[in-house]
Amino acid sequence: MIQDLDQRARTIFRQIVEAYLTTGEPVGSRTLSRQLTESLSPASIRNVMADLEESGLLYAPHTSAGRLPTEMGLKLFVDGLLEIGTLSESDRKEIEISCHATGKSMPEALGEVTSLLSGLSACASVIVTPTLESPLKHIEFVPLGPGRALVVLVTDDGQVENRVVDVPMGVPAATLVTAGNFLSARLVGRTLAQAQQVIATELATRKHELDELTQKVISAGVGVWSEGGGQLIVRGQGQLLNNISAIEDLERIRSLFATLETYENMQQLVTATRQADGVKVFIGSQSGLFQHAGCAMVVSPLQGANKNVIGAIGVIGPARLNYARIVPLVDYTARMLRQVVNPAE
Repeated sequence: MIQDLDQRARTIFRQIVEAYLTTGEPVGSRTLSRQLTESLSPASIRNVMADLEESGLLYAPHTSAGRLPTEMGLKLFVDGLLEIGTLSESDRKEIEISCHATGKSMPEALGEVTSLLSGLSACASVIVTPTLESPLKHIEFVPLGPGRALVVLVTDDGQVENRVVDVPMGVPAATLVTAGNFLSARLVGRTLAQAQQVIATELATRKHELDELTQKVISAGVGVWSEGGGQLIVRGQGQLLNNISAIEDLERIRSLFATLETYENMQQLVTATRQADGVKVFIGSQSGLFQHAGCAMVVSPLQGANKNVIGAIGVIGPARLNYARIVPLVDYTARMLRQVVNPAE
């Protein structure tokens, strides 16, 4: 659609959107006439604005107010007119240092990178962590207390994933060892996806060889993978509370909090980025990710060793994001993280 606009319409449309991203305020024809390098009367500008409104790219929040971009108009601007900025050397170094920090587990490293992205973007940031795709070499149950155990998974390439699971109360340590040995014998050399079917079949056919308590512990260990293996890490929710100027803004942020807290909602990001070539921008309720208008997300896929999508990282906030800065931030962070989740490359 952007190619259907003549140069004058593009210029006026760009000015309105850029003003909105900077101030959040509607822009009127008189203001535009003073800002444009081309000499145009307020009446001529109003005619162009009326055409843009009719096309669904602008709307008037009040009867006599200026114009603001619609969700469609904002998405059109981001996809076709946005001039992407470049990262500073200090931003690049911070991201590289965070991504290549040694001595940390995978969840710790990913959590630290997500916190850094939140700070650099001044927004909330999220990451749907990758599932373990490499063949496994070890699984172990570590007792944590009554009714709780830690499942430790180790892959051939050195990745470690820890998950807390519920186990029967009073389960003895020997039962945890037996369950771990049973699973290890069937997991080694297989990925989680491959092992799940094997274990399910074994449990069904060899039930008589395992006592009921051990079966329950094994089922708890297997159940932790049924969600897909990945986890949701969210950092910087407090950033969303900045610059709230109206009740509707507060309601929008509450809706975002609800979205961020749900792993299933965020899993949609992984699905949505599977066909993406680099960074993808979702704006408003039309994206299917948000319940209300006025929200946006800039997200990039996390790729595995074979360039298949295994997770996603992004920034989420109000639609009035600083896209020119955030798009390259997310893109560079995702590219650096690929080296973390694929250490053999």
